[in-house]
Amino acid sequence: MATNRYRYGEWRGGPDPLAPPYDVRAAVDAVGNDVLAGGSLRDALRNLLRRGPQGDRGLDDLAARARRMRREALRRGNLDGAVTRAQALLDQALAAERDELGRRDDSDARFAEAMLDNLPRSTARAVEELSEYDWSSDEARQMYQQILDGLRRDVLEQRFAGMRDALRGMSDPQANQRLKDMMGDLNDLLARHARGEDTTDAFREFMAEHGEFFPENPQSVDELVDALARRAAAGERLMRSLSPQQREELSQLMAQAFGDAGLATEMAALTDNLRALRPDLPWGRREQMRGQQELGYGEAAGALEEIADLDDLLDQLGQEHPGATLDDIDVEAVERNLGRGSGDDVRRLRELERELRRQGWVTRGPDGLTLSPKALRRLGGTALRTVFSQLDGGRRGQHDLRSAGAAGEITGASRRWEYGDEQPLDVVRTVGNAVRRAGPATPVALAVEDFEVVETERRASAAVALCVDLSFSMISEGRWGPMKQTALALSHLVATRFPQDALQIVGFGRYAMTLSQTELAAIEPDMVQGTNLQHALRLAGRHLRSHPESEPVVLVVTDGEPTAHLSDDGEAVFCWPPLHETIRATVSEVDNLTRYGATLNLFMLGAEPGLRRFVDAVARRSGGRVFTPDAEDLGRYVVDDYLRARRGRRGR
Repeated sequence: MATNRYRYGEWRGGPDPLAPPYDVRAAVDAVGNDVLAGGSLRDALRNLLRRGPQGDRGLDDLAARARRMRREALRRGNLDGAVTRAQALLDQALAAERDELGRRDDSDARFAEAMLDNLPRSTARAVEELSEYDWSSDEARQMYQQILDGLRRDVLEQRFAGMRDALRGMSDPQANQRLKDMMGDLNDLLARHARGEDTTDAFREFMAEHGEFFPENPQSVDELVDALARRAAAGERLMRSLSPQQREELSQLMAQAFGDAGLATEMAALTDNLRALRPDLPWGRREQMRGQQELGYGEAAGALEEIADLDDLLDQLGQEHPGATLDDIDVEAVERNLGRGSGDDVRRLRELERELRRQGWVTRGPDGLTLSPKALRRLGGTALRTVFSQLDGGRRGQHDLRSAGAAGEITGASRRWEYGDEQPLDVVRTVGNAVRRAGPATPVALAVEDFEVVETERRASAAVALCVDLSFSMISEGRWGPMKQTALALSHLVATRFPQDALQIVGFGRYAMTLSQTELAAIEPDMVQGTNLQHALRLAGRHLRSHPESEPVVLVVTDGEPTAHLSDDGEAVFCWPPLHETIRATVSEVDNLTRYGATLNLFMLGAEPGLRRFVDAVARRSGGRVFTPDAEDLGRYVVDDYLRARRGRRGR
């Protein structure tokens, strides 16, 4: 009996069809790189979608294409083509009529010529005066009738895309009655919808009877209103975009074209209903279009409808309003205006945003997307690896909590044995490694790579306050990114390898504030002048005193001498050059920390003489040290100083 045999292997038919559209971790790392370079977290997340991950098209590319198409639409032609075409047809009709009258030699012909010679210069008024004129030329009569019939047809076809097919083969009276019946039913449906009534059945009946007028095949009253309102708003914008004289001419021509009072009334009522249901559309906006082509009513209104669609699309792609999401983008509008490929681009970006949320990398709050604690841990780990790669000398294990020494307390974890380790062997894991390597045979043969040692650590803890300068000079001098990287690296180091230590990050500008890891990643420069180190040291002291059993350590990163302090009422006092009161208040906080027994080390990111004098004086007064790293070396200096302090405590 034959059996089916299947072979499975790597996909070789191009890109993996089951692969996600983007590497989500790479996207998170791209955001992290922007943040560590000093960028805003909000801007970094927004730029991920605007630029597009991994070189693919993002929102900026789509917006640029929409703006280009808008410019092209504005150059499509002149909006007054309906009046111009009416004038051209009238001139042709009058010329044909004069030719016919010239062949006649009677008083009626001369009287008719005199009448034609004295027609108003206004096209609309001339057309009106000729409404009762008895044309001698059949050609002229047809041209004259085409002025109003053509305009009426253009207006109706612009409002109802399927009108031509719906009325094909009908006589004018039949077509007029069918239009009035349809618009009467439509206005009744919209009025009921506006009152909040359930119109599900009424909509179904309306579409069954009049659906041929609406080839868009709307599935609800709202979809029907959306389609009709966009076109009606375009017609209103066309009128407002004309000069007052052109507007008056076209209004009079349209009034004559809709000579049927019932039809004109229904059209006016429809416009009012649509405007009430969709007041957010740009009904009153004006556009200045340029071009050589004279656009008829339908062409001009169509161009304005396209421009309005593109304006709305640009607003959606801009994602500027609070709480904006990619779900706000109308993919159908993107495809209608920019093509199917652009719609697919939006879908892929949506999938990326959903995947970032599903995998827990970002969360959505009132202000939009932000990195989750999971992503911040990855960001902190990246910052720490960058700092560790810069540390000079010694093996990496020297900076690792897991190399804390054999005399420490067992943590419950183990690691591979390395030459020189004094920790006790983890016998169970060592034998398990050998069995997994060689199989369940006896006796068990051990190899060097099988050995694991028990991790231990000393439980000596530290309370660390990292005070970082958030003043504007930090970003203007290119120190903002290194500051963030340093703080995130130290925060990650403490959280993952020295969890018994208590770290508090304090940011200070004109005022100081405590910062969580999330707040630190999202913090932006304070454009208000002031370096209030006094307030920062006061908050640092509160943190140290809340951990009385831990060794107190204060690290200060700044690029300027103190220029602000808190007055007795809690308000910040700023002055440059620094006031004596500011220096005295800051030194008072230094003395408080020194009396408490805190180690105070300062990392100076500037070369101003005033800053140099101040930090040297503080170091002498507190017994601390001063470091003068370049901005790119800041993380190495701070983390290395922290690690040296911890190793020093182990030896006590």
